[in-house]
Order: sequence, then C-alpha cells, then structure tokens
Amino acid sequence: PEVINGRTHKATVVDLSPWVEYEFRVVASNSVGTGEPSRPSALLKTKAAVPVVAPTNISGGGGSCSELVITWEPVPEELQNGEGFGYTVMFRPLGATTWTKAVVASVEASKYVYRNESITPLCPFEVKVGVYNNEGEGTLSSISIVYSGEDEPQIAPAGTSALSISAAEVEVSWQPIAWNRHTGRVLGYEVRW
Repeated sequence: PEVINGRTHKATVVDLSPWVEYEFRVVASNSVGTGEPSRPSALLKTKAAVPVVAPTNISGGGGSCSELVITWEPVPEELQNGEGFGYTVMFRPLGATTWTKAVVASVEASKYVYRNESITPLCPFEVKVGVYNNEGEGTLSSISIVYSGEDEPQIAPAGTSALSISAAEVEVSWQPIAWNRHTGRVLGYEVRW
C-alpha cells in the first residue's frame, strides 16, 4: 500500500472488488521501523456493481434430437458483484441474424437446454453467454459454435460380407458410414445373425 503522510488521518482505498466484505488495519511507521497494526475495523461491504466477468469455456452439444445443449464454466461468487446473479444465454443458427435469448436465474447454473422440434440434427449454432445481477446486465462471452443433438443414423452400412474362418468363426466386414451432417458420428455397430 501507498505510504501516507504522518499528518494525514484518513485515506481512500481504491481498486476494491464490488460486493465484497473488507476489514482494515492501520500501521504506523517512522525512521526506526514499523509498529504493530491497529485492531481490525468492523467488516464493511462494498456496494454492488454490474458484473464484468463473462462465463468461460462456452461449449455444449450432444443431447437428444431437437435439442441444443449449451454449457459454460460458472462465474465464481467473488466476481458476481451483487445479489440476483444469473446468466443470459443467447443463440442463433449459424448465418441467422436474430438471436434467441433465455434467462437462467441460478447462481450455480452451468447448462441450458433448448428444445424445439424444428431444430435439425447437428445444426451449428452461434452461442454466447452473459451475466447479470440486480444492478444490470454485464459482459457477454465471445461467440462459440455449438451443434444441436444428433438423430439416429438414417442409413445402414453397405458392402456387408462374411468369410468363414473356421467351424466356429465367421469374419463379418462392412463399409463404414461416413460422417456427414445427416448421419452424425457413428459410435459403434451392431452385428446381428
């Protein structure tokens, strides 16, 4: 801290965080050294302010067909800057001009799920998440791309063939289903006989 002239009996402390409790002590010093600190002052809470830190790690994806799942890293309590803290989630299909806005009024929230039958599987969305409290709306995150939920594969593997290896074994092979916007990511195959 800045050293204050010995004839001064008050000081303004700056760069404190909003909506945080502080206590203060004063220490006297001279050319010989520094004395013991005073007893702590009573706790004093700074005034609330609009939050300025946006959520981080905006991502999501997965979920069921016709769902857009959006996730984020929650803002720590010491950066919420006031009561009534929550999140503002904004999203739009990639290339669209109008944003859809949803409010998540929970301090602990880290996920929002938007359900709508008109969402096509694996549709890319632009997403940003902001913060607010009783003082007003704060900062928005930068835009992230999140894909809507997948649908089940709509086509079957092709080129299925079987080769007898022994009296008890048959090797079955097929051409894999290539990833595309309509089939999604194939996580596995089931062989039936």
